[in-house]
Amino acid sequence: MIKQLLATAALGALLTVPAIADDINPAIVYDVGGRFDESFNQSAYTGAERFSEETGIEYADFEIQNDAQRAQALRNFARRGLNPIIAIGFLHATAVETVAAEFPDTQFAIVDSVVDLPNVRSILFKEHEGSYLVGILAAMASETGTVGFVGGMDIPLISAFQCGYAQGAVSADEDVEVVWAMTGTTPAAWNDPVRGGEITQSHISSGADVVFHAAGGTGIGVLQAAADAGVLGIGVDSNQNGLHPGSVLTSMLKRVDVAVYDYFSDAMETGGDVEDGIVVLGLAEGAVGWADDDNNAALISDEMRVAVDEAAQAIASGEVVVHDYRSDSTCPIE
Repeated sequence: MIKQLLATAALGALLTVPAIADDINPAIVYDVGGRFDESFNQSAYTGAERFSEETGIEYADFEIQNDAQRAQALRNFARRGLNPIIAIGFLHATAVETVAAEFPDTQFAIVDSVVDLPNVRSILFKEHEGSYLVGILAAMASETGTVGFVGGMDIPLISAFQCGYAQGAVSADEDVEVVWAMTGTTPAAWNDPVRGGEITQSHISSGADVVFHAAGGTGIGVLQAAADAGVLGIGVDSNQNGLHPGSVLTSMLKRVDVAVYDYFSDAMETGGDVEDGIVVLGLAEGAVGWADDDNNAALISDEMRVAVDEAAQAIASGEVVVHDYRSDSTCPIE
């Protein structure tokens, strides 16, 4: 049952365990790419750092290098008494399900997947809502009438980004053309910047002058190729505007930092007994959005800002409903 909650060996040697404080001893396991991937994982790291700085409670973390380490890291943390433990990314789902069942008195959380156990909080985002907003900006910024999308691993989650982006673009310009491609079908698709650059160049050859990526580390190559070609890129998850100032139109913010911060905070307030269930975070909760700062200020006109702000308000209020590909795999925008 879905519960809508308020949004408020070599391996062992690499794990650093802090002292217990305030009855919790939190830990975080990143996905491939690590804490400084400039994207998804780094957003999670930012949330953990904010929590630690504000509370004085230290946390342990681990950067996996391969799939086998997912369960190893979670189990190792649990055995050492760390609680709660949050896993970043849907690829941890099987490991979380296995290890959480082994340690029923330890609280776990997972981002981007659902694990139905009484000691697991599953945290999902409405990425399609934030993607809709950057789609509006892309269509309004485009001079060619063609915008592009580069996805990472070909899964429904990334298709939700792509579909939301297309819906937003078409809402701003019904004649806009959206070209898109996924990088691959395995986890390697998240960490292939060379391939990301190649796909971007292909989109540019097709006329795209704005390219949005939802591809993790692969997206670094997308943004680099766009900047090199003199077109605009759009970042994802973290604010990537500063990677190529003046060449990144905006970034679709997925506030994994908020999810991590809130989870650790809930654990602190409850002495580690956090509520399980499914948390769904979108525009109404301030958990997705777009990045507007000095790095892209010259690229965003007043008209664009008004259009995207009006759309954000309409989506948050329910006046506009963005189609979620995960609930219906027929995207209304082909």
